Amino acid sequence: MELSRRNFMQGGAALAAAQGNRSVSANDRIQVGVIGCGARSHELMHALMQLPQAEIVAVVDAYKGRVERALDRVGGKARSFKDYREVLAQPSIDAVLVVTPDHWHKQMVLDAIKAQKDVYCEKPLTYRSAEGVEIIEAAQSAKRIVQVGSQGMSSPIQKKAREIIQAGKIGKVTLIRAAYNRNTASGAWIYPIPPDASPQTVDWDMFLGPAPKRPFSLERFFRWRCYDDYSGGIATDLFVHLCTTIHYLMGAKVPSKVMALGQLYRWKESREVPDTLNAVLEYPEGFAVNLSATFNNQTSAESSFEFLGTEGSLNLGWGGATLYPEVAVEDNRWIVESWPKRLEEAYYRDPKVRQAEMPSTWKPDVLEGNQQLRQQGPEATVLHFSHWIDSIRTRKPYWEDAAAGHHAAACAHMVNRSAKDNKMVEWDFARDDIKA
Repeated sequence: MELSRRNFMQGGAALAAAQGNRSVSANDRIQVGVIGCGARSHELMHALMQLPQAEIVAVVDAYKGRVERALDRVGGKARSFKDYREVLAQPSIDAVLVVTPDHWHKQMVLDAIKAQKDVYCEKPLTYRSAEGVEIIEAAQSAKRIVQVGSQGMSSPIQKKAREIIQAGKIGKVTLIRAAYNRNTASGAWIYPIPPDASPQTVDWDMFLGPAPKRPFSLERFFRWRCYDDYSGGIATDLFVHLCTTIHYLMGAKVPSKVMALGQLYRWKESREVPDTLNAVLEYPEGFAVNLSATFNNQTSAESSFEFLGTEGSLNLGWGGATLYPEVAVEDNRWIVESWPKRLEEAYYRDPKVRQAEMPSTWKPDVLEGNQQLRQQGPEATVLHFSHWIDSIRTRKPYWEDAAAGHHAAACAHMVNRSAKDNKMVEWDFARDDIKA
């Protein structure tokens, strides 16, 4: 999901052209506040700035260096605040981005809804599964837009893949394999720490918020994904992307059963969560999913999907897809050759058998080979924000609303609980939460 400035600039230009370069007056722009200005937030800000319909007017973060860079990024046009509640109190602000550690998401989203702001919450929507139902109810009651930031399904390649699967072009899909692999310290979230970081530049209490009280730690602050107090690790940071895409392409809601195993094999510095995780998910819609991730090898593509259907397979990456037709030929010869010869000969005289098991007798034909699909145009994050802005304008939620975000995050929470408790975890559809 790495994004470059060049890609953002190209994507923004393409999107502007697609929209006919429609100008938006300053007072017509959606005024946006940014809560949390870490690395991912800066990518999001850069993406949002490609769209003339929105303007970033407020920023807040627990590290002064990030606030400084955020103000620089928006050309000094935003105002900084010391607390996110001050941002929500501004009547001129229409919507907010919540781009903080996971343990803060629920409170900030609920506070934003209460303040009558629309919300874009970076994935995962929740830190614990039960939080999702509360967020859904609050958003519906207040009639607020809540969109979750797993941007993949806004890409044209995933939209095309959804059309292929829903049209039955690969038959009935019964098994999906999805992986997300890395092999670097930064990929394992062991990030460099700014040289000026100290108790004078980092507001530790602001960072902790609802998390357990602990002594000041720069490692925990800047590498929070590695710690259980603030993150669900691989499952909530990476599997949630995979599950969001799977739900979107398959028209599925949430798995009924999950089993998982995870271990910490290598990256033990500044870390609690596993660096290798495997899970099996079973869906009531009639298919199973194998999820895997390791931070110890990236020979294969960083992220990939295999949708295996009865009529073909669809291999999907973040930038393209390949469609493989399934040519299944029955082969019972080794069985039938053990029968009496007269029965074997009679067996192969049967027209149905010849059609199923003797391709050399089939009518000559040319089958379409592998079909490769590649996407072009704006990067998915820019498109995802475009959908968010459209939702704010029309008051019609995009596909990845609070409910979709809740269920994608629920997959991650089920995986983590299964791996931790070493047992199968089930979903309670009546409660819309993990079964107690």
